[in-house]
Amino acid sequence: MLSANTHKEVVVGDQILTTVDWARAQFALTAMYHWIFVPLTLGLSFLVAFFESIYVKTGNEEWKKLTRFWMTLFGVNFAIGVATGIILEFEFGTNWSNYSWMVGDIFGAPLAIEGIFAFFIEATFFAVMFFGWQRVGKGFHLFSTWMVAVGSNLSAVWILVANGWMQFPTGMAFNPDKARFEMQNFWDVALSPVAVHKFTHTTSSAFLLASLFVVGISALFLLQERHQKMAKRSMVVAAVFGFIASVFVGLTGDEAAFNVAHRQPMKLAAMEGLYVGQEKAPIVAMGIINSSKKPGDDLPAFYQEVKIPGLLSLLANRDPNSFVPGINDLVFGNAERNIVGAEQRMVTGKIALAELARYKYAREKGDEAEAAAALAIFDQHKGDLGYGYLNNPAEAAPPVSTTFYSFHIMVVLGTLFPVIFLAVLYFAFKGTLEYQRWLNLVCFFSIFLGYVASQAGWVVAEVGRQPWAIQGLLPVGVATTNIAASNVQTTFFIFLTLFTALLLAEIRIMMKQIKIGPEA
Repeated sequence: MLSANTHKEVVVGDQILTTVDWARAQFALTAMYHWIFVPLTLGLSFLVAFFESIYVKTGNEEWKKLTRFWMTLFGVNFAIGVATGIILEFEFGTNWSNYSWMVGDIFGAPLAIEGIFAFFIEATFFAVMFFGWQRVGKGFHLFSTWMVAVGSNLSAVWILVANGWMQFPTGMAFNPDKARFEMQNFWDVALSPVAVHKFTHTTSSAFLLASLFVVGISALFLLQERHQKMAKRSMVVAAVFGFIASVFVGLTGDEAAFNVAHRQPMKLAAMEGLYVGQEKAPIVAMGIINSSKKPGDDLPAFYQEVKIPGLLSLLANRDPNSFVPGINDLVFGNAERNIVGAEQRMVTGKIALAELARYKYAREKGDEAEAAAALAIFDQHKGDLGYGYLNNPAEAAPPVSTTFYSFHIMVVLGTLFPVIFLAVLYFAFKGTLEYQRWLNLVCFFSIFLGYVASQAGWVVAEVGRQPWAIQGLLPVGVATTNIAASNVQTTFFIFLTLFTALLLAEIRIMMKQIKIGPEA
């Protein structure tokens, strides 16, 4: 049986950082760097396919030049994204060995499918897409380009299925003899509502970011008075794609929030800084959160706030008058609302851990009757197994300030982007796009805002489910490898240096290609 081990420590200033802290920091570092490259890959692959489709249909060589230009930027980004992704997967074994042991039977399956099936499609057709212009016919080359786009997004399917399972574990059973979770139904894992909505929301946001990238770089050409005809063509196609993606981001985001409300209510409460559950719960449109606030204390949740009454209840339950539980309800329980809090679940979780230990000891002694009695009690309480590792109920609440601000930054920027796309289309059809210097500046800087929104979304998803590696079943403190914190600290700074160098290299190469432009 896995136990909450005492992790080795490193002192930084006056603060003690354990292996858990460094492992989380390293994984967050790798994931956030990786996510700089992934969304551009997912969206730009489709935009390249759109551009080439127009070229094949019209036979206009200018569309071919346009396609090859954006394809070059896609290729640079794709290569570096693969490098960071491989390191990310290796970290499950190096820093999260307990996690890999307990859930590798389930988590490994979608990752294996991603590697064997989806990545195979990308690798096969990637070479044809880049080097087959003069070697294969137009039709097959276009097919290869589309297959790269499809393969890239199929990779995302299986990665997000794995992540969705971490947020909402399903389709599995716990094996008490091996102390690990084992898959019982693959389709329950692959088609869970959390996984489906995570895929649709994540990929549509990636399409939006890639559209901002194409629009922004094209706007730079207009500002520099270079390649204006091709720039305007790129902007129109990307703005249409981006606006459609923006609408889809809003719709899928609403469905994702509805799923969070019913399957991760603590995350929803943190997203809105809601400590005390209430009917007609409001959404905080703007607010300055009180970072000193803790579950159960009397401090105000906000210093300043602007609320929209009933909107959170509508978002969570499709009923503006419904009750939405707050952090206090989910930590300490609410008998009036039949909410069992973390405080009560810790009791049953510790019973589950004790009975699991008794079961294994009885099996080792050969006492089958004792083992059967322990297993029967364990089965009654195993749903709260993860809570048995918590030291106090407040640990069940995530960092509220980080989750709240990340969510609201994402939402505010998400409402801005479709306005930008509509403005681009309006002036493009008026024929005055190249004269709107203010709009082209906004478009260029929106590239960076797109990345901010994209990163904020992942912060909400991952920080908002803390302290869990697997929601309700495995805290991150138990999931880590029991190694010295200094080892993880060393590799953290190695990866920080490496990833920063890769990012700077990508920016430099892309800037060089942008300087050359599509005409060359």
